[in-house]
Formats: sequence, structure tokens, C-alpha cells
Amino acid sequence: MAKSLLIVESPAKSKTISKFLGSNFKVESSMGHIRDLPKSKLGVDVEQNFEVKYVNDRSKAKITKKLKDAAKTAKDIYLAADPDREGEAIAWHLTELLKKEIKDKPVYRVVFNEITQKAVQKAVSEPVDIDMNMVNSQQARRVLDRLVGYEISPLIWRVIYYGLSAGRVQSVALRMVCEREELIKAFVPQEFWEVFGNFGKGKTPIFKAKLTEFAGEKADPKCKDDVDKILGAISDKESNILDIEQSQRKTNPYPPFITSTLQRAASTYLGFSAKRTMGVAQKLYEGIVLEKDSTGLITYMRTDSVRMSDEAVQATRGLIPELYGKQALEPKPRHYKGKKGAQDAHEAIRPTDVSRTPESIKKFLTSEQFKLYNLIWQRFVATQMKAAVVVSKKVIIGKGDAVFEAIGGSVKDAGFTACYSFTKLALGENISADYEKGDFLDKEEILPEQKFTKPPARYSESSLIKELEAQGIGRPSTYASILSTIQERGYVQLSEKRFYALELGMAVNKFLVGSFDSFFNTEFTSGMESDLDDISDGKLDWKKFLAVYYQEMHKLMDKVDTGKAKESLVKKTRKKCPKCGKYLVIKWGRNGQFLTCSDYPKCKFSADFTTNAKGQIEIEKPKVLDEKCPECGKDLTIKKGRFGEFVACSGYPDCKFSKPLTLGVKCPECGKGEIIQKMSKRGIFYACTEYPACKFATNNKPVPIACPSCGNPYMELRNKKGKQVKVCPKCGQEAM
Repeated sequence: MAKSLLIVESPAKSKTISKFLGSNFKVESSMGHIRDLPKSKLGVDVEQNFEVKYVNDRSKAKITKKLKDAAKTAKDIYLAADPDREGEAIAWHLTELLKKEIKDKPVYRVVFNEITQKAVQKAVSEPVDIDMNMVNSQQARRVLDRLVGYEISPLIWRVIYYGLSAGRVQSVALRMVCEREELIKAFVPQEFWEVFGNFGKGKTPIFKAKLTEFAGEKADPKCKDDVDKILGAISDKESNILDIEQSQRKTNPYPPFITSTLQRAASTYLGFSAKRTMGVAQKLYEGIVLEKDSTGLITYMRTDSVRMSDEAVQATRGLIPELYGKQALEPKPRHYKGKKGAQDAHEAIRPTDVSRTPESIKKFLTSEQFKLYNLIWQRFVATQMKAAVVVSKKVIIGKGDAVFEAIGGSVKDAGFTACYSFTKLALGENISADYEKGDFLDKEEILPEQKFTKPPARYSESSLIKELEAQGIGRPSTYASILSTIQERGYVQLSEKRFYALELGMAVNKFLVGSFDSFFNTEFTSGMESDLDDISDGKLDWKKFLAVYYQEMHKLMDKVDTGKAKESLVKKTRKKCPKCGKYLVIKWGRNGQFLTCSDYPKCKFSADFTTNAKGQIEIEKPKVLDEKCPECGKDLTIKKGRFGEFVACSGYPDCKFSKPLTLGVKCPECGKGEIIQKMSKRGIFYACTEYPACKFATNNKPVPIACPSCGNPYMELRNKKGKQVKVCPKCGQEAM
């Protein structure tokens, strides 16, 4: 009997779902996208109303054949890609790929928000049609990104160097990081002072208060003279409590997680990058084996909706009295209002079964899976708990014409914080209940503190995601890739959990802002996102959308003067040319930045450089090898290029001889050649000098150290728990 074919995106999903559907279904995986724009061509005919030419992914030839064979014998086909625009597009691409095999067969779109037996079976019993508005929205995004990358990137090559790229959304994120860097560099600290006092009476514990008023006005000392004036006026005055004000403040539980808030919380509390968070969440969503069966533990993790199903809310409300007592439960179900512009296509991120407490399934999870599930579970359960209540106490102290204030508090009701352990309630000073209005304070110590204003903080992953979301840049599924991309391109660096703009990123941003200011900015990019939402809702034609933005982009491209742009990136130095005595400048070349004479082309001096601890430019002298140039007889030297070190003639630019720098390791396959560093679109790798006769290649850097265990003549550098270790590729032994 013919079976139904259900196609999902990943093998992990297929294993989980196949157990839910039984023997009448065959479940296969497409391994993500099966068709896309070509890698080496534009793939979009802008002259023919943006006709798109998709190609099948050649690397998935075996998967394609498997899907076609399965579709031929299936009685009907169910497409169960992820419930978002990209998933909808994948489902549509599958119908195009399998057009011949599924002809005259029923084809259904299956949408579920969680991978549980109940949710999957319900979705299969209530299939829908592919939403072509969502497909077209994804096509519009993909095509626009391709047009930006293919047409603007070559301009960057002419201005800086080959291989750099521009991205529609990533370039805006880069701009935000660079503009923050410029603010920090331009910041001039301003001096100010704050005056504190430690006050007490008898044996009662002292507390700290801050000067808030002096002579009837707000205390705002700018310098030491201001402070001395205040201290001189109050030094011989008694201190007493003028008033004690008490109040209560409530802190309500936070909404359940959406993609951005999950990424931010995981960064803040768990130290996870956005990319790591989404990778772990994906596994929790697709299914974890508990005892014998696999099931999804959380709902779909790419969402901007805070909506919660009534069923999930009621299950949570039934669990809270059992775990935290009846008094912890909020009297009525609490729901949250989504932010303006949210698609609200899915629920918030929550546990699929709230009765699965983190501790009860900890043994089935990896450490990082447990940490993230615990964070999600606590946040969701807390939504139905009472607000935390803090009793606040403000003590107002008079000392002559000066007024000091101390604020303290105590927890009256822990409320939701009994569950959501990541919330810290601000309590301030611990002020004893023995203090009363009118008390004279016989213990005091006045403590003036000199301070300086601080520049705006560099973005962390959490704060950059927050700003992207606030500005309407990108969508839940794109935040992690945006942050990863600008790092992978060498534009920014994440150091001590903060983004620093690198020289290359600053140069790329300067060119893009100078030439495409109205295109790569927050307002314009946010407008694009709104238009993409309108396409999803059927309010806007996707090809008209492309025409508008493509025309706007080309208006700006036509005005670009790459010569002027290149010149604008030249930096003057105070260092003089060792050949002619004129000043040296820093320029961008195909290997990155280098020093050259300002009198070029009359003087052709050029050199690599370093910056010393004082920020001064130093000419980097190349290492001279004990080997002569085979073309001109001059010394050979080691120089640095974009892809690492290489051997070049010291007579450059008159002699342009160069060759790769070998690593001192003989090729383990052919024994003739040596291993050198090479570069591809995917990054650095290591290969034999005898290529193409010898095709040996490895991603791990070989080092000329013999293995102490098996005697293999070389070892490889590999990353292990964030550190580089030497590992034998033959026996796996690590060097001590």
C-alpha cells in the first residue's frame, strides 16, 4: 500500500516526527534549502521584471534523488518546513523540484509550532495551502540581498581590495558599531563630583546616603572648589533625620521569550553568543530523546510574538501551586501585548510541556541544553505568578543647608522571582528599622568622590540585538547571522563581550556611508522590512517592491566616484620616507593596509607597518632569508599578505618575484611537495605545492613536530575548548 510522504528540513526532525505518524507515513529530510540562486552568477534578470533563475544544489544530488524516488511512489505529499517565510519558500521550492514526480498528486502544507505528537498529528489532519505571499516576501528579501551584494561589493573592491562585500542589513549593523566607535574616540570626559555620607547613631548599623540638595537647589558640584564650599558650610552642623518615607513598588514578571529577548538573556545570564543560542534552541525544538522517545522540548524559536496558547497558560497555572504554593499564583491569567510591527505568526518561545521541569529532564540534556531550557522554562512559568513586592524606604537627612538621601528596601513578597532566578530586585541600602524621624545622627563620615563622565558603552551582543530590534532592522531569524557575518568578514571584533570596529570595518563603513548614506541607514532599512511584511500580507507586489529599491540603489551607484572614495581613505602619518624624506601615508591595497610614500609614483617606497604601544607607526622590516631571488639575485624576504605570510623579493617593486611560504612539512601523500597555506571562498586551508598532481588538503595547520607516540613526522593545530592544541592526525595523540 502506498504511503504518504512528509518532507521536513532536518534529519533530527524526521526521526522525531516519524515516531508520531506511524507506518502510513514515510518521513524524509531535504537538509534545508534544496534550490537557491546560483553561486557564481547573479541569477536575477533585472531587465525582465526581475525574473529569478534558481538552480538545484549540486551538493545535495543524493538527497534530491532520494526525495524524487520517494515522491514517485507516494500517494500524497506533505511539506512540513519551518513555520516562517523561509520555511514557506523551502516548501514551494520542493514543489518546483518535484514538479514531475508530484504531478496529479495531492500536495499539502503542514504547519506546526512545536514538535510534539499532538501538534504534529493535528497539523497533518488540518493541512493548508502554500502561502505564496510569504514565499514572495522571502523571494524579495533573497533577491534584494543578492542585488546589493553583487552590484555594490565590486565598488568596494575598487576602493579597498578584492573579496570584500556589502550586505543590505549587515552594513547597517556595521554602521551602528562604527558610529559608536567614533563617538567613543571623540568623547571628552567632563569632571564632576558626588558627595556621600556614612551616617549612624549609637550601635545602630550605619548606612550610606548621597548629597541631593544644597542651599535649596539641586546639588551638582562640578569641581573640588564646589565641594570644598559645600563641606566648609556644613562641617560644623549637626545631622538629623528630617523624614522617613515608605512606599511599596511592584515588579511584574517579564513577557515570555521572543527570539531577540532570548538571545539577549542567554548572552547576559549564560554567556552564550546569539549563534550558539539559536543552535542549542534548534536542538531543543527539533527533539531530544527522553528515555526512549524523541520529542520537541520548546516551541519554534524564531518568533516575535508574545502570544501564549490558553492550553499552555492553564497547564502552567495548574503547576504553580504545586511547586511554589497557592499564594504564588496570579489570580487571573496574565497575557501580554506584542510590540507594534510584530508579525505575531507564532506563539512565544515556551516549553511544549511545562510539567517537564528542568531538573526532571536534566540527565537527558547536555550542559548548554539544560541551561537554555531552564532559562526558557523559568521565564514562561513566571508569567503566571504574582508580581514581586518591595517595601522601599527613603531616609532624608539634614545637615545645615545640605540634604542627603538614602534609599533602601526589603522584599515583602518574592512573587515570580521565586521561579525566575535570573531577576535581581534592587534593594539599595540596608537601613535598620530602629531609625526614626527626628533622630540625631552622632556618627558621620563625609566622602566626596571625584568622577568623570564616561563615553557611551560599546555594543554587546545583547545591546546590539536590542538596538536592531528597536530600529526595525532585520527579523527574528536574522539577528544571529547579522552578528556572525560582520565578525567573519573581519569588520568588527568581539572582545571582552563588546564589539570593537576594526580598521577594515571602519574603512568599508566610511565608503558605504559616503556613497550610500540614504540606502544603508536605519530608517530606510526599517522601511524595507515593513514593505516585506506588506508583501507577506498580500498588500504589496514583490516585483514592484524590487523595482523601487533597485532604482534607488542605482541612482546612488551612478554617482559613486571610486577614485575619490579611495583617496578619502588615505591616512597621513608624521613618519618620513626613508628613500626621499617626504611624509609616508597609509593606503589600502590587495593585501590590506600598507605604508607608502606620499610622493608616489615618483617615489615607489612601500612597506608593512606596525603600531607600537604609544600608537606610533613603525616600519616593519621584513625577515631576510638565506636565499637569493632566482630572477634578480637579491635577497628573498618574508612578507605579510591578506592570506598570511609569503616569500617575496627584496627588490620589489622592480622585481615582482614571489612564492608561497612552506610550513616545513613534507606532503604526507606524495612525499614530493611541501605544505603551504592557501585561501578559498570558505577561508584558509593547507595544501600540497604539487597541486593539481597531488590533491592533499587539510583545514588544520600542520606543524613540523613529530608525534611523540607514533612518530608521525608532523602534527596539526586544532581548536579544543577554545584553545589551540597540537594533535597527531594519524593516532590522535596530543602534544604536551
